Amino acid sequence: MADVLAYAEGCFTGSPGDQVGVELEFLVHDVTDPALTVPIARTTGALGGLTLPGGSVITFEPGGQVELSAPPGSLPAAVAALQEDVDRVRSALAAAGLTLGRSGLDGHRRPLRQLHTPRYDAMAACLGEPYGALMMCSTASIQVNLDFGADPVTRWRRSHLFGPALVAAFANSPGPVPWFGSWLSGRQAVWLALDPSRTAPVGAAHLAVDGSGGHSCAVCDGSGGSGGKAPGRGHPSADWADYLQTAKLMLVKEIDGSCRQTADGPRFRDFRQVAGRAPTPDDLAYHATTLFPPVRPRGFMEIRYLDALGPVAWPVAVAVAYALIVDDEAASLAAADAMAVAGQWSEAARCGLAAPAFRQAAVTAFRAAAAALPRWGAPSSLIDQVTDYAVRFVEPGRSPAADLLLETR
Repeated sequence: MADVLAYAEGCFTGSPGDQVGVELEFLVHDVTDPALTVPIARTTGALGGLTLPGGSVITFEPGGQVELSAPPGSLPAAVAALQEDVDRVRSALAAAGLTLGRSGLDGHRRPLRQLHTPRYDAMAACLGEPYGALMMCSTASIQVNLDFGADPVTRWRRSHLFGPALVAAFANSPGPVPWFGSWLSGRQAVWLALDPSRTAPVGAAHLAVDGSGGHSCAVCDGSGGSGGKAPGRGHPSADWADYLQTAKLMLVKEIDGSCRQTADGPRFRDFRQVAGRAPTPDDLAYHATTLFPPVRPRGFMEIRYLDALGPVAWPVAVAVAYALIVDDEAASLAAADAMAVAGQWSEAARCGLAAPAFRQAAVTAFRAAAAALPRWGAPSSLIDQVTDYAVRFVEPGRSPAADLLLETR
């Protein structure tokens, strides 16, 4: 039988380095009419034979969104290589009358699933309408993959602490979303409407603030508690193990390789009852791929809560998230204001930087990140991008969704 706790502990055991890998999703539109459906065949035809010098792999999401998954590297190398790949893809699509979208939520077309595989069929049935279809076919994100470093607990906690402030700062998918009203990050609204057993944050942030109101937080001072030691009580791997056990099963892979969808309700802990056999390690590992918390451990951290920003501005989100989570000084400078909005994922997605506490948290975070980036070899061009974004959006308290809303009026 699969040892869930051992598997969960393994998810927090990875490279002690500081590399970053990035996965960019983009909606694809016809240049002349963004409301037209773009078949995947048209996109692949435009990209056929394209060589990407940065080594990114091109795949497709169920609704035809194109995804570029770049190999990990140092922050400056990873961003530069992926930017070159994005530019190549952008040029190839433009020659075919196509363009990469600039939003995290398709505001022009109804969700239409183009890929039909056992996994996607099960996902559609499990997640239901309308939000399952919207998530699968109409959303796009930036995923930042970070090494756990020498202290996985600290980086894990930081990735959650700064999450709401970053959601607000990069909210770029304005609604309206069915039954939710207008959100600045409609993409987050969609995720929040899905099955919480597979989309809610894992565990708690384990933050501490002393009784005098002063800041005494292991998240910001780099003393996460366990460092490189074996996991023990309070380690987030225990939270992840519980999450794995209690999340609903999406499907069961049969011995002959076929997939069987499960009726709504059973959890992974019910696997034997559902499948008639004990779960194997492969069953557990596959189950983990059907879970989509804001941060997912896989031997590195998948930071999954950032809206797509289009083919130009995405390096800002990568650089700021990297600096806040990896750099001890940046985390220390930004943590107090971030704690004021910690855990407020819904409010961040709904109001973005229009809420004063989120604006303050984002202003502090961007200043700390900009100061940290030279320590990690970031070129002046990337630092300038971060600074320009802060001046345009963060300091005035405007999420980028505000520009998209103006364009539709």
